[in-house]
Amino acid sequence: MSEDAPETLPDRLSVDPRSPHYQEALLARGIGIRFNGTEKTNVEEYCVSEGWVRVSVGKAVDRKGQPLTLKLKGTVEPYFRDTAEG
Repeated sequence: MSEDAPETLPDRLSVDPRSPHYQEALLARGIGIRFNGTEKTNVEEYCVSEGWVRVSVGKAVDRKGQPLTLKLKGTVEPYFRDTAEG
């Protein structure tokens, strides 16, 4: 794998460094998520093939200090922010 971020987005991606689906290079580039046609800014993890996103629920955290999340099902469309803006 090259040091630069790939031009295609993975099927599944997480912002949690402890997850096996975490990819720092992609997250540093900037990823946007459209869920059911609406822009989401609080997505913690997504899976395109299974059609779900995990979103943080307010400022609530669990016993270990991790944000509480809610799994929503629907159409997931990830994109690179830098190519969408210009």
